[in-house]
Amino acid sequence: MNRKRWIALLLAMVMALVIVGCGGKTPDAAPDPEPDQSTDGAVTVTDMIGREVTVIPGSYQRVVCIGAGALRIYSYVGDAALLCGVEDIDNTTLSERPKMFDNVARPYVMAYGDVFAQLPSCGVGGPNAQAAEAEKILACQPDIIISEYKDVEKADALQEQVGVPVITTSTGPDGVFDDAFRTSLQLLGQLFGRQERTQELIAFIDSQTAELTSRTAGVADEDRPGVYICGLGNWGTTDHLMTSQSYAAFRVANIRNVATDLGKDGVQPIEAEKFAALGDSMDIMILDAAAVKNIAPLYQEDPRLFDGCKAWENGQVYLEMAYNAYYTNHEIALANAWYAAKVVYPDLFADVDMTAKTNEITRMFLGQELAKQIFACPSSFGGYQQIDTAAFFS
Repeated sequence: MNRKRWIALLLAMVMALVIVGCGGKTPDAAPDPEPDQSTDGAVTVTDMIGREVTVIPGSYQRVVCIGAGALRIYSYVGDAALLCGVEDIDNTTLSERPKMFDNVARPYVMAYGDVFAQLPSCGVGGPNAQAAEAEKILACQPDIIISEYKDVEKADALQEQVGVPVITTSTGPDGVFDDAFRTSLQLLGQLFGRQERTQELIAFIDSQTAELTSRTAGVADEDRPGVYICGLGNWGTTDHLMTSQSYAAFRVANIRNVATDLGKDGVQPIEAEKFAALGDSMDIMILDAAAVKNIAPLYQEDPRLFDGCKAWENGQVYLEMAYNAYYTNHEIALANAWYAAKVVYPDLFADVDMTAKTNEITRMFLGQELAKQIFACPSSFGGYQQIDTAAFFS
């Protein structure tokens, strides 16, 4: 073979290698997009009332929260700097606003009240508000709305009117102890790229709950005193007959609830006759501060109201912090569980100081130690305490 033919053959081989190399994938080639996700990062999520909503996680810069509890749960995991509007009820600098909860602790307002005060109104809010105020929301120019209104049709209509995703959260009947609360936190973490923060908070709640359960698991049934949870419900609307057979704080701390056979779970009133019948089994009464406002005049009018109630007669009445004010203050609910456990099983929780524990919890939920502010609220009556009922209600 002559020299020219060798050269021609060599060139042909080189060209073939070049063609093959150009046709193959290189290490820097962009991967094919996932078939169930658009190239702009949009995904479909299901909110807590079953609505499928298209969102772009991590892209949102202007947030409004509407309905009882929405701003609170956002405050646990979201960035307050992204808020572009606030309901009037949560802006304590306004003279014209719903004021029914001014005397009761709302830790999220304590932590971020200065931020809320600088924001325009996205609606009045409050327990009497039944729907979103679309015009005020539009004026805030949000790019996402976090809602606690549970009406699917209204949520869809608001989303259509405002033109941005409306995501409904829910925390379930047991609040901080409920799987729905964790799911809502995870949903918010996904929306705002705050998954690490969300997992940190969930891990903390789980560890606190597990410790309450493990510390009390070894107590024999016969050594568990009977306890009545008194005055559950929204601050200022409840009295001694409002209770629950499914009070989650008692369940996680293995506390024997004397209110049984009520027919259904959840907060509910019992008949005066039922309360009287339970009196002899009430070794301890945990009184929610939410009920003090209404119990006081009843007791003053009839000092025999609690006759036959063993806990009342033996001075075993203890005050927990009001935790329902414009829906549930979940950090207070968790602190209340620790207090109930400490009251019922003092030897097992002798190491627990409630000021320190409350600060530990609010620091994790809201980044600030708020025990002093919580206990200073008029409706907190100075904080967790055993009360002298005659003096306290006089």
